[in-house]
Amino acid sequence: MSSVPDFTSSLPHVLEHGGIAVAAIGGVLAARGKQIDLFGVLVLALVTAFGGGTVRDLMIGDLPVAWLRDWSLVATAVAVSVTTFLVVRFCELPRSLLLVADAFALAFFTISGASKALDFGVAPVIAILMGVITGVAGGILRDVLTGEIPLVFRPHIHLYATAALLGATVFVLIAKLPAWESASVPLGIAVTLLLRLAAVRWKLALPVFMHAAARDLPPSSH
Repeated sequence: MSSVPDFTSSLPHVLEHGGIAVAAIGGVLAARGKQIDLFGVLVLALVTAFGGGTVRDLMIGDLPVAWLRDWSLVATAVAVSVTTFLVVRFCELPRSLLLVADAFALAFFTISGASKALDFGVAPVIAILMGVITGVAGGILRDVLTGEIPLVFRPHIHLYATAALLGATVFVLIAKLPAWESASVPLGIAVTLLLRLAAVRWKLALPVFMHAAARDLPPSSH
């Protein structure tokens, strides 16, 4: 019998499906204005939904990767993608919805990634890193495919990877406390989600690296 832990038994399966659903929505919304047909939209949605988890599974050695073992994950992504595609064709949704969908996907995937990494016996620091990778990698791949600078690398982005890092850290620390272990998932998700949404709402950001000579230059008129 394999000693590899069963991920679906260690984390509520609904969390994985929730992350996939909102990530698929983000993938569809990112295709707006790109003149992409339904097949292309599905590709973007699936890359967004499974990109981070695939990278995580490859790094921790969980093969075949989760979505190849569980067809229901793919079914969720496809169903949500097609539904969103049809809705967007007939209803104009606010562009801010992409940021909200991304925030929820970031929170769900960050905590599910960190949880799965802990189940596989990695060190706490590595589990935090796996959470961040799970949270941001799908969005990076989506933006590269659509010819956009990935959200995590944009100079005006507001605490994207930072929110994932802090949320994963809170989750891992609490998960190591027996008395608080049951609260680790909701608290980790809440920290990630609320920090990201607050940063978008109030434009919170980390300081931008700029050398002294650049700070002394007059502002551009463009």
